[in-house]
Amino acid sequence: MQDKGILMSENHAIKGDLSMVTSIILMNVERLKINEVASTLADMDGISEVYSVSGNYDLVAIARLENNEKLSDLVTRQMLKLKGVLKTETMLAFQSYSRHDLDSMFSIGLDGI
Repeated sequence: MQDKGILMSENHAIKGDLSMVTSIILMNVERLKINEVASTLADMDGISEVYSVSGNYDLVAIARLENNEKLSDLVTRQMLKLKGVLKTETMLAFQSYSRHDLDSMFSIGLDGI
């Protein structure tokens, strides 16, 4: 599958020649620090999106990095420095099933139709 320079495979997205590791980071944050932490996360290299959410967690961050070592550095070094983060749970994404990605895949070459 290829769309606009991004190739999706079973385990990761590839931009050009770089394999990307995608992870979902669930966070519990001190109530008065949620906006500050979200803003700081959004500015960090490797974080592509940050969402405030309802339920058991306060924030969800989507990280896209070149390899597991960079993900490890982000979570265990950089994020540990953020004041207000109480707990994180990191999940690795294996494959994307986004409706957006599927629509793009099936529309390749149909622009002129």
